[in-house]
Amino acid sequence: MNKYIAELIGTFFLVLTIGCTVIPGAPGVIPPLAIGAALMVMVFAGGHVSGAHFNPAVTLAVFLRGRCAAKDVVPYWIFQIIGAVLAALAAKFLVGLPAKEPAAITGEATGKVLLAEFLFTFALAYVVLNVATAKGTSGNSFYGLAIGLTVMTGAFAVGGIGSGVFNPAVAVGACVMSLISWANIWIYLVANLAGGAVAAVVFKVLNADDK
Repeated sequence: MNKYIAELIGTFFLVLTIGCTVIPGAPGVIPPLAIGAALMVMVFAGGHVSGAHFNPAVTLAVFLRGRCAAKDVVPYWIFQIIGAVLAALAAKFLVGLPAKEPAAITGEATGKVLLAEFLFTFALAYVVLNVATAKGTSGNSFYGLAIGLTVMTGAFAVGGIGSGVFNPAVAVGACVMSLISWANIWIYLVANLAGGAVAAVVFKVLNADDK
């Protein structure tokens, strides 16, 4: 149970940071920096307990890579989503809702969001697998920084295209906070889980001797 609670706590503070910086429209570089930093410190805090996934797509990638037991996958997802929803409710209480409803994603924009979310979820899962599960980087002290910076980079690079979610639990929390439309949540679920799965396949191909 401890590892499930650690997943809830880490996901909670990641989503809370998103809500408290994005909803009020914090200026300039503040949201990506804050979000990347929040993920970094939570990874360092919870890595020794649960592996610090805080993301169903990462859990899927780590499972497919062979470093997460099948019995833990669904509980990890459940506790990650619970943490995201609780954080969304806390953010709504602290800073309210966005000034306007999120626009629906339609037409050509759907493909752009799918690609943006897939690419940077792939990047995130690929980094996690290489810095937190690979034999060659075992025992390193930089894994949290690498993971947090990957999310920060993605938020800067494609946040304006697909909101920079890269995480199905964050997608649920963002819907609760009215940052993205419930009608479009499928885009994030499909792109994020596909990105995690492909990252696991690529990792296994490139590291065939790392069982």
